[in-house]
Amino acid sequence: MTAMSSRNLSGYARALRREIIQRNQRLVEKGSLAAVSSYGKEEVVVYRLAQEGVAHDNFFPASYAAILKSPDWRKRLNKAHSGRRNLPKHETGKWQELDSCTSSDALLMNIFCAPEALAEGNLQRLMSVDLDARPSFGVRVAAPLKTGHRDRTEVDMRFGDLLVEAKLTESDFQSCPVPLVERYRDFEEVFDTGKLPRSTEGYVSYQLLRNVLAAHAANARFCVLADARRPDLREQWFAVMRCIQNYELRLRCQMLTWQEIAMDLPVDLRRWLGAKYGIFAPGTEPQLDASEWYW
Repeated sequence: MTAMSSRNLSGYARALRREIIQRNQRLVEKGSLAAVSSYGKEEVVVYRLAQEGVAHDNFFPASYAAILKSPDWRKRLNKAHSGRRNLPKHETGKWQELDSCTSSDALLMNIFCAPEALAEGNLQRLMSVDLDARPSFGVRVAAPLKTGHRDRTEVDMRFGDLLVEAKLTESDFQSCPVPLVERYRDFEEVFDTGKLPRSTEGYVSYQLLRNVLAAHAANARFCVLADARRPDLREQWFAVMRCIQNYELRLRCQMLTWQEIAMDLPVDLRRWLGAKYGIFAPGTEPQLDASEWYW
């Protein structure tokens, strides 16, 4: 295991979650936003459709308009919310994962569906993909098993040849029993298995192991996208990366932060991300009050 304790690992996630919830609560209080709060101690803000379905207050306006125009992107909006029992009854339907203010999928789409950022090629250059590359969300990928079958899983985004796992307030990359991890055909070839982090539950960071194996099988690259305020996730990813035995594959793996990406985004989207998530480009962290930006 890494040097960080489980208390610290959960602490970083909890602190960031609390900050994002508080920012969104202030936005709701100061703006005319369609939102409710979940039951319980944390009171997570979840947003409804607004303006007769042509806007959604959990999304940057230009990004949401682009999502509605794309059938593939629009499908991602239907991802079910796992905590719906803790939410007030939805007047017109069901709460979805991307309605939540803490959804990493919503943050990902707010950024990578922004027409101006894609049109200028800033995101493509940052991610080292072709300028005409278009992101896809909730993409199915597969890693071969020793049985000859393939284990199909989902990555949050595919952008050109780059597979992306996006994190925000999630606690970790999940754990998995040893036999389930060692059933992958290329597991011993790709990783120095004796050095991989483990816990009493088995191998930790299972999502990372599985996605690296999928990238290896597809001759693709893999990127973890997380918040700079989550050093615990960075340390977990680096603990896995240094166990990748194939040098060329290791070079195809990387990590970026939302803050680094913010440097290449349009000014109005950067301001929106700052007010809603506290995400600022490095060196530009003003004390921006949530009331300075309305949808």
